[in-house]
Amino acid sequence: MLEQICQAAFAPAAAAVERGQIPGATLGIVSADGQSAVRFAGSAAILPDREALTREHWFDLASVSKVIATTTMILQLAEQGRIDLDRPLTDAIPDLRQYDVANAAERKLTFRDCLAHRSFLPAVEPIYTYGDDPARLRAFVLQRAWRHGPPVYSDINFILLGIAIERITGAPLSAWPLGKDLSYGPPPGPAVATEACSWRGRVLKGEVHDENAFALGGAPGHAGLFGTVDGVLGFARTMLDGSILSPAMLAQARTAQEGHRTCGWERAFTGWSGGQTCSAETIGHTGFTGTGLWIDYERGLAWTLLTNRVHPTRHADSGIFTLRPAVGEALIQAWDSANPGRVPSHG
Repeated sequence: MLEQICQAAFAPAAAAVERGQIPGATLGIVSADGQSAVRFAGSAAILPDREALTREHWFDLASVSKVIATTTMILQLAEQGRIDLDRPLTDAIPDLRQYDVANAAERKLTFRDCLAHRSFLPAVEPIYTYGDDPARLRAFVLQRAWRHGPPVYSDINFILLGIAIERITGAPLSAWPLGKDLSYGPPPGPAVATEACSWRGRVLKGEVHDENAFALGGAPGHAGLFGTVDGVLGFARTMLDGSILSPAMLAQARTAQEGHRTCGWERAFTGWSGGQTCSAETIGHTGFTGTGLWIDYERGLAWTLLTNRVHPTRHADSGIFTLRPAVGEALIQAWDSANPGRVPSHG
């Protein structure tokens, strides 16, 4: 049954590949009982040479790193009692804005503020333009007087969380034990190409696409994780069965903290990337390179859509913002048709 559902849900992605909007796409779904199905089509690369996409290819997960890696790490540290989500980041980073201890608002930010993107920090900053020494750039992030604004989805929030994890554990994020087929780059297998990067002067393949992540050493808190479709599905399975987090910490990942944001994830809302037919108990996250992961707890179902939509350039209309919900809606329609009488409330 799952194979047929996956085939139906993959149709919008297969059509996008056929139209040439994206070079390649992989869809994987997994149910709460551990069954899974995968479909893929198109090319892992078209430049400098065309390469067929396979199930074994590693994708640059971009901001999906925030939930698979950084959020999970922070919640596990909280579960171990090594941090308190409602305590300030300075518990782990005492030198945050250390030259303005009396006035710096950054020193009052909590772990939860950053997880839920409810800080005043900017969405993004071209940190990579300030130098090429990862240690110096981390110091720059900690000491900069950031411009203040309304709460927005912010890479800076998660860069700070990544630094906090490094301070608490005494090791880089890349040392954290991740699931099978998940790794910070370069990945140990064939990689999907991303952008022909004007800054680095080459087509990126097996190295992190995000410029700031690259400049910060490849494994910061906001990006840098690579994974195969089976690696992402393996993580999703642990989120479905609750084996990766305690019930209390899993509730933090599922419960709204600020608008539609939980601790790290998004909950289903009108117009979101997972489509309008998923249940109200669905969380998800997307990545700039064309990746995404969604988990519908009422249905006991998770899916990941992995594309290389930025290859060879981000400056093209890949249709990803309509493709993601189209795949989600096709998936839920096929799932509900195969499971009549068990249709939950919508998000």
